[in-house]
Amino acid sequence: MNFFQFSNYLQQLELTNSRLEMTAQLAELFNQMTPDEIAPACYLMQGQLVPTYQSLEFSMSEKLTIKALAVVVKKISPDSSLPSTNLFDEEDNLPYEQRIMKAYSKFGDLGLAAEEMLKIGRQEKSENKMENDANHNTLRNEENEPLSIIEVHRRLTDIALEEGVGSVQRKIETTSNLLLLLEPTSIKYVVRIILGKLRLGFSVMTMIDALSWAKYGDKSDSNKIEEAYQKKADIGQLACGYLASSAKQDRDNFLSSYEVEVGVPVLPALCQRLNTAQEIIEKMGRVMVEPKYDGLRAQLHLQRQGDKYLVQVFTRSLEDVTHMFPELKKGVKQINADSCIFDAEAIAYDPQTKQLLPFQQTITRKRKHKVASESEKTPIRFYLFDLMYLNGESLVNRPLDVRKKLMSQVITSNDTIFETEYTITDDPLKVHQYHYQQLEAGLEGAVIKKIDSKYRSGRKGWRWVKIKEKEGERGKLSDSLDCVVMGYYFGKGKRAAFGIGAFLVGVLAENDQVKTIAKIGTGLTDEQFAHLKQMADNSRVEKKPGQYIVPKELAPDVWVAPQIVVEIAADELTNSPLHSVGKALRFPRLVKFRTDKKWEQATTVGELSSIKIA
Repeated sequence: MNFFQFSNYLQQLELTNSRLEMTAQLAELFNQMTPDEIAPACYLMQGQLVPTYQSLEFSMSEKLTIKALAVVVKKISPDSSLPSTNLFDEEDNLPYEQRIMKAYSKFGDLGLAAEEMLKIGRQEKSENKMENDANHNTLRNEENEPLSIIEVHRRLTDIALEEGVGSVQRKIETTSNLLLLLEPTSIKYVVRIILGKLRLGFSVMTMIDALSWAKYGDKSDSNKIEEAYQKKADIGQLACGYLASSAKQDRDNFLSSYEVEVGVPVLPALCQRLNTAQEIIEKMGRVMVEPKYDGLRAQLHLQRQGDKYLVQVFTRSLEDVTHMFPELKKGVKQINADSCIFDAEAIAYDPQTKQLLPFQQTITRKRKHKVASESEKTPIRFYLFDLMYLNGESLVNRPLDVRKKLMSQVITSNDTIFETEYTITDDPLKVHQYHYQQLEAGLEGAVIKKIDSKYRSGRKGWRWVKIKEKEGERGKLSDSLDCVVMGYYFGKGKRAAFGIGAFLVGVLAENDQVKTIAKIGTGLTDEQFAHLKQMADNSRVEKKPGQYIVPKELAPDVWVAPQIVVEIAADELTNSPLHSVGKALRFPRLVKFRTDKKWEQATTVGELSSIKIA
C-alpha cells in the first residue's frame, strides 16, 4: 500500500465519529496491507514511529517544521504569492515562512494549513506547467513509484535519528525532501506526526477490536487479543502476528503463546474502589493489605548481563523513564535473579529526615537534563510489591501469595530497593485499622488484594481494591476522581485576558466514550490555570473528538484531545440533566495533574456508584 492510499484511510477515520464505523474502516485497512506494512502502520496511526514504550522523538519544533514546509511551498509554487487561496485578507508577497505562519494562524493546525496551501500550489503548477493527466496526483520517488508506508516510515525514522553537529539543518533538509515526494493530504498527516499531533480519535482498544473484525467481521476475538496485549504492550507486533495467522487455530495458538517479555511493559493492574472494610472482605474474602504510597508507578525490568543488570523502568502509561533513576544501577545489584519484572512505586524521600515526600516532589525527577544532580538532591526509593516474571517464566497466572513468596526470595532490601510490607487477614476490623495506620503515617491509606488473584491489567474483577481516605482529606466525597480534560472556555473579565476561564472534564464510559461530569472554573491558582492552558493548547484539536459525548450547552471554546488527566475532588455527586454521564460534581476542585496516567486509566462510569459522601 502506498502512503497516499494510507493517508486517505487516515482522513476517512478522522472524519468518522462512530466507533463501530471506525472499527470496520480499520479492519478494512488491515486487510489491505501486506504483513510487513502492518507494524509500522500501527505505530504511525498512534502518531509514533515505534511502540509506545520505546522513546524515539523527532525533536522538530513548529519553527523547524515551518522552515521545511517553506522549502516545499517555494518549489511547488515559486512565482506565486497565492493570492487566490482565500488564506489571506489581501494580496501580498510575504516571505514563505511568514505565509505559512499566517495560514497556520488561520487554521490552528499546521498540517491542515500545509495541505491547503500545497493543494493550491499544486493546482497552479498543474495548470501552468504539467499535463493534466490521471497520474500526477501522487508524486513519485526516484523509481517513479509512489512512496510506500514502509518507505515513509523509514524516512521519518531517519529524521528522528539525526543528531550531532549540523543535525538541525539536516532534519530540515530531509523533512522537506520527504514532503516534496508526497501529495497534500499525506503532507498533512506527516506534519502532524512530526509535531506529535496526529490524534485520529481512537484508542488501542479500537485497534484491538478492528483486528478481530478483520478476521471475523465482529469482536468475537477482542477479549483474547486484549488479554495478549496486556501481557506485552506492543500493538504492532501483536497485530502483525495475529493477522499473519490464516486459520483460527493458528490465531488461538499465537495469542496463547504471546507472553510477558523483559523489555516490553505489562499493562499495570489498577485498583477498584469500595467504601468500607466490611464490604471489601465480604466481596474478596482473605486478603493481603499493603500501604498505598503516593508515588510514581514504576515497572522494573531487569536482565543480567555478566556481572551487571540491564535495567529498564516504565511508568503506568508505558513511558520509558530509565534515565530518571541512575541510583537503580547500584540498587539492583542485590537482586538474586537472571531476569525479572517487578511492579513497584517510586517515591522521593528527604535524605536528612528519611521521610517520604509527596508526589509533586517525586515527579520533579521526570527530567532529561541534570538527572544525576537531581538524584542526589531528591533521592528515590523503590517499594516493590509484585513480581510478574522470573528467570524466563511468566508469573501473571500464578496466585498473588505465590508471587509474593518468590519475590521475597530474590529481593535483598537496601537504600534504594525495598520489599513492600503487607499483612494477611479476613477481619474487616484489621483492614480498617491498617488503613488508618497508613493515613496517620502520611501515606494514602491501604491497598487490599485478593490473596489468590492472578495479575490482571486494568480494573476488571475484584482483585485489587483501594479503600477511601478518611473524611475531610480531599473534599466531602469519599474519594477523588481521575478525569479527562475535554476542552476549555475563554471566560470573562480577568480570565478572558488570561486565555482560559474554565475547563470541561469527563469520565470513561463504554466503548472508549468520555462523558461530561463537571465544568470547573474555580479552585485553581493562576499558575495552575497557565499550566493547564499550555498542556491543553499542545493537545488542541479543531473538532470534537469522536469519543466525546457532550451536550451542545457545554461545548467548550477549545476542544482538547483525550490526553490530559487531572485528579478532581468535590463535595457531592448529584444527579444532573445537563451532563452526559447523568451526574455532576458539586464544588469540584483540582487536586493535581496526573501526568503519570493515560486517559484510558481515568475513572469509569461504573466506579461512580462507589464514590459517596464520606
